[in-house]
Amino acid sequence: MGTVGLSFGSATSGTGFNVTTTVASILAIEGAVETPWKAQLASLQAQDTALTTLGTGLSALAAALSTLTSFDGSLASKLGSSSDTNVLTLSAAGPSAVAGSHTVTVTSLASTSSVYSDNVVNKSDLLTGTLSVQVGSETAKSIAIPSGGETLLALAQQINSGAYGVQASVVTSTSGQRLSLVSQTSGAAGQLTLGGTVSDGSTGVNFTQGTSGADAQLTVDGLPTTSASNTVTSAIPGVTFQLLSSAPGTTVQVQITNDTSSVETAVQAVVTAYNTVASAISAQEGKDATGAAEPLYGNPTLALIQNQLSSALLGGAKSGSISSITQLGITAGTDGTLTLDASTLGSVLNSNFNDVAGFLQNSGSFGQTFTTAVNSLGSTNTYGAVRLALTENSTKETDINADITSEDARIAAEKTRLTAELNTANEELQAIPQQLAEQNEIYAAITGYGGTNG
Repeated sequence: MGTVGLSFGSATSGTGFNVTTTVASILAIEGAVETPWKAQLASLQAQDTALTTLGTGLSALAAALSTLTSFDGSLASKLGSSSDTNVLTLSAAGPSAVAGSHTVTVTSLASTSSVYSDNVVNKSDLLTGTLSVQVGSETAKSIAIPSGGETLLALAQQINSGAYGVQASVVTSTSGQRLSLVSQTSGAAGQLTLGGTVSDGSTGVNFTQGTSGADAQLTVDGLPTTSASNTVTSAIPGVTFQLLSSAPGTTVQVQITNDTSSVETAVQAVVTAYNTVASAISAQEGKDATGAAEPLYGNPTLALIQNQLSSALLGGAKSGSISSITQLGITAGTDGTLTLDASTLGSVLNSNFNDVAGFLQNSGSFGQTFTTAVNSLGSTNTYGAVRLALTENSTKETDINADITSEDARIAAEKTRLTAELNTANEELQAIPQQLAEQNEIYAAITGYGGTNG
């Protein structure tokens, strides 16, 4: 440890010394013990930043992989087309749909039952009576008009506020207005039957069938089927299509295909995510611009991640004709990054789609083993390499911070003690001239020599 001297003039000058500067110099020497601690703390925090970057990259890679390895991901995505969009259009082809071709003939469309009332000339007329509504085979429900009567509009509002299975509206024309009731259930099961007696003063108000409820009639791959709605969801598993017109003599071809474009996009996302991790690893393998080693240079966690990812690229069981990622158009460069040949991938998807799916999704496949490897390394896994390294660093940082806090407290106490002692010493030095003057005055008074008059 170094030494600190007191800098002041002649002991009898009364100038003393700078207490603050002196205390700071002494404590700077004592505080030097924290220098290696703080350097180690900064090193650990730099490692944390690099490890967190790797953890984020591995999480992104895991998410990109899940799009390919999950059974409802991009490999399950389907596309559909109709040979005659005037007759039917496809709304959706879900993960459960199977690629293939189907023939559909639409004999008739589904319809929704409706009824309408006689014309009521004056909209202010008060209707009286009781109306009952039956939807299909359900129990009829009675709608009691208040004893004082109500307008056609009020009756429509009363119906809509209840649970009668119909939607009521008032249709106005130049000759008056009518009450329209439309079943809320499409097809034959929603056929409306009205009962009761409604009067407009002394005139009875009758209801007429507008549209009868009927199911759509169609054949799918030669098999007759019906649908209560023109939106057909169960005729072809996983496929929803919309019937637009009846065409009894027309056969419509419905084609379901694998969405290879989505798969290509997903594979490219995996390659991009992998390259982000590979680049982050590469960035830690040398020195920075100042010549200092990167935070994770020589770190065993970095080597573990690199080795396991490289090994995982070569792992996984064969699926049919697919046994390696190179057959998917993926190649590894000398810098550790991957490159995707989209044309190669597109070709193998068109020729061996099921084998590709198996290579990515089967138990023990490349996709599953690679996903397991990535998940075992990241920061979201309790026992992941990155998570464990961050936890270890955190423990060290906590201990170092505790040492620094303890040393800071000791130095603060020492500062208080030194400041008090040196202030006292400084006051004594500054008082010496006055003390000497007083001694001279005493001496002069006794001897007659010296003093302010001698």
